[in-house]
Amino acid sequence: MANAQKIPAKMMAIAISEPGGPRVLKPETRDVPVPGPGEILIRVRAAGVNRPDVQQRKGAYPPPPGASDLPGLEAAGEVAALGDEISRWRVGDRVCALTAGGGYAEYVRVHAGSVL
Repeated sequence: MANAQKIPAKMMAIAISEPGGPRVLKPETRDVPVPGPGEILIRVRAAGVNRPDVQQRKGAYPPPPGASDLPGLEAAGEVAALGDEISRWRVGDRVCALTAGGGYAEYVRVHAGSVL
């Protein structure tokens, strides 16, 4: 991981244990994702809750192929690490992003083109 601050190997995330109501959201320990070329790792400080997240929790909105199984299509925080080919952002920048999933975690990996 190029240009990274000290990042733990594990993180807390909120996963969907089974389809259902809000009580199916359970904390669990996961590996921190590693950003690839053109990706940014965000240390999440806030995550949005939107209709697709609720539908995913109910089992009616599967994540797209290759996306995180964690809910959270919106996240805000600061850049924790940069993958290769990133020039616009720096570690420590405060950002928000649209994600393909995974925002309900301490860290989320996103494509740089989805970061504001």
